[in-house]
Amino acid sequence: MKKKILIISGGISKEREISLQTGSQVAKELKKNGYKIKTCEPDYELFNITKKYKPNLIFNALHGQYGEDGYIQSILENIGIPYTHSGVISSAKAMDKEISKKIFIENKILTPKFIKFSYDRSYSELNLNIKKKFGFPVVIKPINEGSSVNVYICNKSNLKRRLKKLKFYKEILIEQFIPGREIQAAILGNIKLGAIELIPKRKFYDYEAKYNSKAKTKHIIPVDLTKKKFKELMNISLKVHKLLGCRGVTRSDFKYYKNNFYLLETNTQPGMTKLSLVPEICSYRGISFIKLIRLLLDDASTNK
Repeated sequence: MKKKILIISGGISKEREISLQTGSQVAKELKKNGYKIKTCEPDYELFNITKKYKPNLIFNALHGQYGEDGYIQSILENIGIPYTHSGVISSAKAMDKEISKKIFIENKILTPKFIKFSYDRSYSELNLNIKKKFGFPVVIKPINEGSSVNVYICNKSNLKRRLKKLKFYKEILIEQFIPGREIQAAILGNIKLGAIELIPKRKFYDYEAKYNSKAKTKHIIPVDLTKKKFKELMNISLKVHKLLGCRGVTRSDFKYYKNNFYLLETNTQPGMTKLSLVPEICSYRGISFIKLIRLLLDDASTNK
């Protein structure tokens, strides 16, 4: 008898549409393979739906704030039904870019230098700090968003203007810009799934490059690296997966520059859409989409 799966998708983050796509494609694949499926939003009805439907497992298809930052995970812990992907603490640590970068640095994982900017500080002071610590151009990003939402590459002339547009975040991470190749690597449990290189036609691999097929980002598998460098890449990815205490699948995003891997961030709930990278990496390795989903469900059962 196939298990009953409850899929939670949607939510109120800026990645709602991507979450709905992930949930829809996971549901379609599970239904096709004989599973009993119910989908729902992470709203006030969640407890009642869970109580009535009595699922064996919950597939967390949420992305962004409230979905992969420990918030929904704390609710799911109270419900007491095994759920996919990382738990409360690991999700919170990975989502908070300041905390995760400090963990990378403490554990000698190379990552771009950064400054945290709050809007009670002066822009002139900020410019002096940037000049002193790493110089322009810089990358600005919210501390707790995913999918490159509101991420910009800035120079000295447009930094202030860009920051003013993001004032509703209160705090912003300002990061040293690292040129070079965009390479992303996936881990599932202790399995080194593999890696993919991205060549975006846009300035960098931003939200549009990730989810708009018209952006025509080029995906390259296998990645053109020596065996030694590929092993180094996957070892770093597994190391950070364990350091953050993650479970299920993670995707770590790197810049490869002057023979060094710079870890940008680790995503605890990578997308499962037609343009998503983890399913593509798995496909190259011979792991079908349904097998990937089953691996995630098995991992959820094992880790509860």
